[in-house]
Amino acid sequence: MEYTLSTVGKKYTPGYKIFIEKNGQMISPFHDIPLYADAEKKIVNMVVEIPRWTNAKFEISKSDKYNPIKQDVRKGKVRFVRNCFPYKGYIWNYGALPQTWEDPSMISEDTNAKGDNDPIDVCEIGQEIGYQGQIKQVKLLGVLGLLDDGETDWKLIAIDVKDPLAEKLNDIEDVEQYFPEFLKATRHWFKIYKIPDGKAPNQFAFEGSFKNKKYAEKLVNETHEAWQRLIHGKTDNKHDIKVANVTIQSSPYNTSKEGKYNEEKHLEKYKKKSRIADKDDRWYFIKSKL
Repeated sequence: MEYTLSTVGKKYTPGYKIFIEKNGQMISPFHDIPLYADAEKKIVNMVVEIPRWTNAKFEISKSDKYNPIKQDVRKGKVRFVRNCFPYKGYIWNYGALPQTWEDPSMISEDTNAKGDNDPIDVCEIGQEIGYQGQIKQVKLLGVLGLLDDGETDWKLIAIDVKDPLAEKLNDIEDVEQYFPEFLKATRHWFKIYKIPDGKAPNQFAFEGSFKNKKYAEKLVNETHEAWQRLIHGKTDNKHDIKVANVTIQSSPYNTSKEGKYNEEKHLEKYKKKSRIADKDDRWYFIKSKL
């Protein structure tokens, strides 16, 4: 499928939004992009929110119509993650799987914690540096169970099917073989990345061990089923999630007959590179074992 992007506002400000369109129609990356690019081969679509080596924390917005990609805002300021040595920003292409939802009303039997109310997260480990709003086709390799502020926040490990090593990676143990120390670094990154902001180290399910591809696929199926309940109005939507969509004909929230969404769109260019408030390029040295 061919998708195009359009933006509103100035980057690194609360008003900046990245919209995704298909055939000139605004769509939701949360609801309108299919989960599976190839269901038989279990190849899934991934929406890139944060390219590798970058620090600005962008995410699919749950509170805006058609769920554009926006920068996370805390206390009125856009959010950046710090550089915790030896890492520079995010160490993978980071994003989410469309048509999935970690239901906050459900308690995981494995983690004894509720879902985090977001699409399920994915860390894509291939060599290409992605871009915000890119739709990658990836295959799942495993998953890490992060416990974030008392919520279950699964982190899928996946690789772009076009990556030169994709054919050799088919389960989590293959990552250990072809990307030595990378899973250890991934766990360490998630453990420490909030420490420079004054928060405690993150905790993990399963004592920080990575679960395999079969377990990851089970989680994707469960979160896809949760999303189906959400988009069809079969769950109480008390979580400030905009569910407008244009492709789910059986959804009571389908807006395809309403015409095109008329939010003004424009691309802005700046002759001078302005300083980004609160962007922090320092390296933080964290006293923590891998």
